[in-house]
Amino acid sequence: MKDNVANRNTTQPAARSVNGSTARWLMIAVVAMIASLSAFAQDSAIEEKIAAVKQAMAMNAQRLHQYQWIETTQVTLKGDPKPPTQKLCHYGPDGQVQKTPIGTPPEEVSGGRLKQRIAKKKKAELKDYMGDVKDLLALYLPPDPQKMEQAKQAGNLSLNPISGAMNFIFANYAQPGDRMTLTFATVAKKVVYVDIATYMGEEKDAVTLQVQMASLPDGTNFAEKTTLNATAKNLQVTTTNSNYQKVVAP
Repeated sequence: MKDNVANRNTTQPAARSVNGSTARWLMIAVVAMIASLSAFAQDSAIEEKIAAVKQAMAMNAQRLHQYQWIETTQVTLKGDPKPPTQKLCHYGPDGQVQKTPIGTPPEEVSGGRLKQRIAKKKKAELKDYMGDVKDLLALYLPPDPQKMEQAKQAGNLSLNPISGAMNFIFANYAQPGDRMTLTFATVAKKVVYVDIATYMGEEKDAVTLQVQMASLPDGTNFAEKTTLNATAKNLQVTTTNSNYQKVVAP
């Protein structure tokens, strides 16, 4: 009889220990499942938001192809503003923007041969540099839906809600260490601002670009003003787009 009581006394703590261990594992499993469901819901929410941005950009691009406009560019080099230039822009059959210079071309530098030769050399160097800048910015504008998705999959996308809009912040978007931020108006469903921080060459010369968007009367979104800064060259390029008109089909 005493042996039976002793056996019950020794098995009860063991049973409590097994039950406690099982409860702990169940609790861990429940917490893990909740965390997994929460992560899945969060990822689905991000996917839904980025899908809305992609759809809005695609639809807007189609509408923008119906227009032609005037692009005015102001270059300031080392604090010295150059004469502004203007181009008539429209989309060609290949889907690329075609630009035709309009207005009076800049006057040639006066003075002796040496002065003219130096001026031509500087102009050629600036033209080459601007070509490199153009190639660099083509990696970012217009934003590439595939690169946006790759950044999200790599964990390089973060969201920052602000009043009436959402900032989509893409890190390592086109180059290691770069950043592109799209500000998306959640009600109007439009990109209203783009901010790019990147660099050029092995020296990693800093290049920044800010794009202020605006809307035409029919709701089509366009880049109203872009401001580029290349600190290594002490260069600023401001571009404004205006006088949008629908292209009349031939």
